[in-house]
Amino acid sequence: MPYRWISRKDVDEAIVVIMNTMEEEEVFPEWLRRTIQAAIDDSDPEYVRYFYDEVKRFAPVSLKLFGETPVV
Repeated sequence: MPYRWISRKDVDEAIVVIMNTMEEEEVFPEWLRRTIQAAIDDSDPEYVRYFYDEVKRFAPVSLKLFGETPVV
């Protein structure tokens, strides 16, 4: 997973990783949270908005890990 999303596919892959991790792990790994947060911080705002839209749809419980307000 890249630190910067350059396509919706990159974001989709991150969402799948989040969903699988939330399903399989008792605790969300800190390294993964930091990696996704880095992508949020460094990616084009269009992809960040898409990330938040998709995470709300597919893994809403994980919003607490990444904040609930997307960067606009």
